[in-house]
Amino acid sequence: MTRYILNRLFQSIFVVVGVLLVVFVVLHLTGDPAAMLMPPGASEEVMAVIRQRYGLDKPWPVQLLRFFVGDSFSSPGQTGQTVEVSSYGTGAIEAKMRPLGGAIRGDFGDSLRFIGQPAMPIVLERFPLTVQLMLAAACYATVLSLVLGTLSAVRPYSWVDQSVRTFAILNQSIPNFWLALLLILVFAVYLGVLPAMGYGGWENVVLPAITLGAQSLGRNTRLVRSSVLECLSQEYVRTARAKGVPERTVMAKHVLKNAMMPVVTAWALDVANLFGGAVITESIFGWPGMGRLVVESVTFRDFPTVASAVFFITLVFVGLNLLVDLSYAWLDPRVKLA
Repeated sequence: MTRYILNRLFQSIFVVVGVLLVVFVVLHLTGDPAAMLMPPGASEEVMAVIRQRYGLDKPWPVQLLRFFVGDSFSSPGQTGQTVEVSSYGTGAIEAKMRPLGGAIRGDFGDSLRFIGQPAMPIVLERFPLTVQLMLAAACYATVLSLVLGTLSAVRPYSWVDQSVRTFAILNQSIPNFWLALLLILVFAVYLGVLPAMGYGGWENVVLPAITLGAQSLGRNTRLVRSSVLECLSQEYVRTARAKGVPERTVMAKHVLKNAMMPVVTAWALDVANLFGGAVITESIFGWPGMGRLVVESVTFRDFPTVASAVFFITLVFVGLNLLVDLSYAWLDPRVKLA
């Protein structure tokens, strides 16, 4: 078990480094961030100061090395200096330069939009709001998919089964942005029972959670149905029923537990889908989470904030996948981790 965990941790490091490398290359292919930070018509001298402050005037290999290890081995030479920068709507701001910790310390530098503030704390500040929305969406999708999938499997090809499968396909087919607009139109505009957007009490979570969990609900309902149907046809289930074991015990002990392996794998993959869906959902409903922060940071080419968000999301995703792999041994004792 220890060897397996160490191997997976070693592989996870390569995954995180690969993702960061892709992020660095893609972000720097989009253009000069100094041109986006400064207002139109900024002089070349001011642009040069901005590029010098954020190390954007150095060759790509040097920027890449600094991106990963920071200023651990080479000082930028301007640490401690105060420079004057300008951004949209804020006028001139004096910001003090500081040494960069690099990706190995989770320090990707100061935000280009929130002048003088490190990017990672900004991401961590928004993360609990995104987790709150993701947990609400995951609970909604998980509980409903288990109930509907099991109900559909124990009554195959009945009107209940047909209705559940139609409902699941609809949830998978409807785009998130269209479902969000439809829910706002019905429940906020016509019925007036739920707020259209904003952050506050439980009523603000309902519509974003339904929107964010729709895709997972449709896919997991169909997956639970097929897994339960497969388990119901196994010999150990027929043997348990022949021995007179109550049907509830058969379903809980012999069917649902064995049907959970593919479902648990899908739940782990849902984390990435929920993070991706949160970008659209939070933007539509005005939810002040990390997804909305990423959209705004990409718009302003705020490289440090985007890199910090991607780095953090990758760590969470890799960690959850490791937990899922370890859970296989508990769900099915035949699985040996070596």
